[in-house]
Amino acid sequence: MKNDQLKYQGHFVPYTRDELVAKLHSALTDSRFQHCLRVEQTAMDLAERNGVNIEKAAIGGLVHDYAKQRPDEDFIKAIKEYQMDPELLNYGNAIWHGVVGWIFVKNELQINDIDILNAVRYHTVGHQYMTPLEQIVYMADYIEPGRDFDGVDDARRITMNNLQQGVAYQTKQTLSYLIANNKPVFPQTIVTYNSWVPGSGLD
Repeated sequence: MKNDQLKYQGHFVPYTRDELVAKLHSALTDSRFQHCLRVEQTAMDLAERNGVNIEKAAIGGLVHDYAKQRPDEDFIKAIKEYQMDPELLNYGNAIWHGVVGWIFVKNELQINDIDILNAVRYHTVGHQYMTPLEQIVYMADYIEPGRDFDGVDDARRITMNNLQQGVAYQTKQTLSYLIANNKPVFPQTIVTYNSWVPGSGLD
């Protein structure tokens, strides 16, 4: 099914898809918005392949970057207001738009489904325990057709064959990239690595 043919039936959001798409479009630049549409479609394809609720996957994929282009002040205020881990203040948007951004998805888009919110929450740093839906949004963001980086074809092939191995592959590649480029590693990324990569069977 194509994403623009999807009709929401599950009452996970108080809008039609067109209304939710319009809200995303107004919050993002066009290039970021187009990325979200591609992630939505990729998430639907992975959900169909893995027996996961397609509507939840579509919504999670569509809204995963809703908070991506907000000012830092919004995140800092939310971290303090919701008494989140103060360690978060040492990072930036690359981490915040998922780990903190789900709060804006909940409050501003009126999405209260915990499965969808957790898929948004974990899409940047993963989690030691990820449901198939959370794995799908994590991977759809990484392998959507607009992505072009060394290893993306391997990531697509692995993910289409085995979703869990795709999660392990992305997590390993992300940690390798951060280390190679002397970037700070958010602690949860290491937890995710330890939970998914050893014993995964990856080369």
